[in-house]
Amino acid sequence: MPVMTPQTTPANDDTPQPIHDVSTSLPAMVRWTRAAAVGSLLGLIFLGLAWELVLAPTGNRTLVIKVLPLAVPLIGLLKNRMYTYRWVSLMIWLYFIEGVIRASGDQGLSATLACIEIALCVILFAACSAHVRWRLYKAHQSTAGNPAKT
Repeated sequence: MPVMTPQTTPANDDTPQPIHDVSTSLPAMVRWTRAAAVGSLLGLIFLGLAWELVLAPTGNRTLVIKVLPLAVPLIGLLKNRMYTYRWVSLMIWLYFIEGVIRASGDQGLSATLACIEIALCVILFAACSAHVRWRLYKAHQSTAGNPAKT
């Protein structure tokens, strides 16, 4: 009987091969920061839509357009692209500023929604910053440990 290595499989094997899930092979810190970033970004998208369409609409509901730029980085965050984490951590401050202005200027439900927006922005920024910092640290650590890579 031939010896099988992990890379070879018999030709007549009908058992389904496990699909390699990228999210399970990532370190715990990357999975955690990715989940926090995606969750807070989705929260901001849903909050913006609900706020402008249902909960506290302003004018003719044209401010719902502010949600569109939040949908752009979602794919990059899901694909774990470092560049997306970097620019989202800068872009999110525009939404933070909007939340601060509306929290200090509005009353009632709109001010409460603005405080929720501020909290989601801070969570998104912290998750993106921790993600980038951790991945750069690990990349530096791996190149410092193996001088042949440089």
